[in-house]
Amino acid sequence: MKTLIVAAIAIAAASGTAAAQDAAKGEQVFNMCKPCHAIGPDATNMLGPELNGLDGRHSGSVPDYPYSDANKKSGIVWNEATFKQYIKDPQAMVPGTKMFFAGIKNPQEVNDLWAYVSQFDADGNTKKK
Repeated sequence: MKTLIVAAIAIAAASGTAAAQDAAKGEQVFNMCKPCHAIGPDATNMLGPELNGLDGRHSGSVPDYPYSDANKKSGIVWNEATFKQYIKDPQAMVPGTKMFFAGIKNPQEVNDLWAYVSQFDADGNTKKK
């Protein structure tokens, strides 16, 4: 019985560790996004909009980016939950979006990517913690 309890505690501890977010690892995951998106002080719109200040931003609101009507009308306000849902399958969350991306299915990569992307303010500077 003690072995089962110890095993359960070890599994629970490992699960908690897996859910932690790592911005440095998220920067590596962001390499999948770089062909279309930029982030940071010198970010500009590319094939996709720049991603500075994503946390709290309304979908379809970056100036001078030609969003799809579906994206502009989605009503999404980006936060951790909406980002994590969207990045798994953009087409499923916003049918008609111009973002053709297979999605990121690995939960740890999604967590790490959010940690990386959400650290930038609207000017592309890293937020103070």
